[in-house]
Amino acid sequence: MGTLIIDNYDSFTYNLCHLVGAVTGVAPTVVRNDEPVDLDAYTHVILSPGPGRPERRGDFGVCADVIRTATIPLLGVCLGHQGICHVHGGTIGPAPHVRHGQTSPILHDGSGLFAGLPSPFDAVRYHSLVATTLPDTLEPIATSDDGVLMGVRHRHRPQWGVQFHPESIRTRHGHRLLANFLRQPRTRPVVEVRSPRRARTIEHRRVTTGASAETVFDALFAHSDYSFWLDSADEGGAGGRFSFLGDASGPHARVATADVTTGTVTVRSADRDETVHSGFLDWLAADLAEHRVTPPDLPFEFALGWVGYLGYELKAECGSPNTHRSEHPDAAMIFADRAIVFDHLERQVHLLALSDDGWFDEVEATLPACPDNSPDLRVPDLGPLRPRHGRDAYLDLVAACQREIVAGETYEVCLTNQLTAHGKLDPWPAYRRLRRVNPEPFGALLRFGELSVLSASPERFLRVTADGVAESKPIKGTRPRGATPARDAALRHELATSAKDRAENLMIVDLVRNDLGSVAALDGVTVADLFDVETHPTVHQLVSTVRARLRPDRTAVDVVRAAFPGGSMTGAPKLRTMAIIDRLEGGSRGVYAGALGYFSLSGAADLSIVIRTLVAWADRVSYGVGGAIIALSTPDEEMAETVVKAAPLLRLTGQELAP
Repeated sequence: MGTLIIDNYDSFTYNLCHLVGAVTGVAPTVVRNDEPVDLDAYTHVILSPGPGRPERRGDFGVCADVIRTATIPLLGVCLGHQGICHVHGGTIGPAPHVRHGQTSPILHDGSGLFAGLPSPFDAVRYHSLVATTLPDTLEPIATSDDGVLMGVRHRHRPQWGVQFHPESIRTRHGHRLLANFLRQPRTRPVVEVRSPRRARTIEHRRVTTGASAETVFDALFAHSDYSFWLDSADEGGAGGRFSFLGDASGPHARVATADVTTGTVTVRSADRDETVHSGFLDWLAADLAEHRVTPPDLPFEFALGWVGYLGYELKAECGSPNTHRSEHPDAAMIFADRAIVFDHLERQVHLLALSDDGWFDEVEATLPACPDNSPDLRVPDLGPLRPRHGRDAYLDLVAACQREIVAGETYEVCLTNQLTAHGKLDPWPAYRRLRRVNPEPFGALLRFGELSVLSASPERFLRVTADGVAESKPIKGTRPRGATPARDAALRHELATSAKDRAENLMIVDLVRNDLGSVAALDGVTVADLFDVETHPTVHQLVSTVRARLRPDRTAVDVVRAAFPGGSMTGAPKLRTMAIIDRLEGGSRGVYAGALGYFSLSGAADLSIVIRTLVAWADRVSYGVGGAIIALSTPDEEMAETVVKAAPLLRLTGQELAP
């Protein structure tokens, strides 16, 4: 492992190369900006000077993507420096004076890159453009004697930029500056937390009520444009003890949406909208790190925080470039500064808030008056369900997956299909019907303006406790429920003993062990349960449980980054198989196959896999189905499995699909 230099077709790149070699005693690797790069093979990366502008892909090549995704120390020189400023949200414009081959005194703060260097010192400048504005995430650390920005540092990530040329023969102390950079450790960045902006005490009140979670949501949140209900509709099932309700109406509430294609996060609050140039997971980690709370004594781990979904295409932030762009946000979350939690076991309700301001009294006064309305259980008026891939096309895709398996490209491909219907769906009555026809421990209703997510998921993706234990429960292997007790028992036994289903499940268990192992303490990964059969209202499923004790420097966001998307929705080997999926499926998955749940201010997280889920927007509804394709798969049986998995949608809509 060593240093990578990305050459922006510049005439000074190999001067940088030799300077790095003089510092380290080892020649760095140099690649052009139109060549693929694998940052995992290097300890540091340097973006060279070059002609043109960082806004133009033809001039800057892969460098913009490297800036967005790099977790190793990164230094941008001249054009590379301007690129850091641009990618993170700054603007680039003409310099007050063109400086080519001219020396200027550089004044700096004496830290980081400039540790041990005199201020000022002389450096050579070659530039006609400069960063004219900086985002909040970048900190100026050096200027020229004429007041032009000469150096920046990212506040949360190991990234630095210098406008001048440290490799020039007439720049003083270039060797020392590069040595300072190359001493920066190769670690995933630990967010540098400034004084917490929103460090608040969590207020808590416990109340007793006869009202149900459904009637309370109906009375308080059903008509909010942005709301959530993490719904343990299967209240007696595993994981079904607590339900979490709330919306974005609180005084400190925010709504965040992400676009991985543009590398932006849009954050809306009551008083402003803000667009941040950042990966969503980096941004989320930084935001959570700014909240330091001591939760009250609670029987659950949710201590307010971010609630929503991570779409499948967020995989681009986890090492798998996207081929397709989702028409929905790649992530959407509500910062819940207050919430209502139902404990179905103890028959109690917990009210949580960052600041009470009378809200507890309002809610407690409302609870007795919540009407137990009979829900509108009419079948939604939707057009016919149409698959992205019809029967013959899907069978061809199964065969294509098996050809990839035979060729040694993959072991298992989790192939999916999208069912779409036209029609305006009212999400609240539709969800009330869905949770009755298909109650599950990881049900959910999320509303983000016109976009609604109605989930009846049976599968936990990840649960991370505040004290650093992660758990994943991948599902692979499904049978429908039988019409009679005898038939039901036979189907359950068939699933439990199926060599094909056990092979599918084992591959994903080993994949999850690997994913969690990348953030776990040494020898900290265990398989608690292997090949358990769980019974749900419409299906039997083969489930395993993998647990990991995290390293002390890892957070819930780190675990998600290591394991996303869930292996039960990709197959293995993961990265190669996701590339195959992108090619074969021919479209984005969007919300489907991602994750849904919360990131708590306590450091805990709980997320389900987005399956058995309707996504509704404008005048359309979509629903994903699929299955794992392995060498033992039979195409007709795989097609039939998609029909089984469509049962919640078919029960809701009253429609049928041909097996």
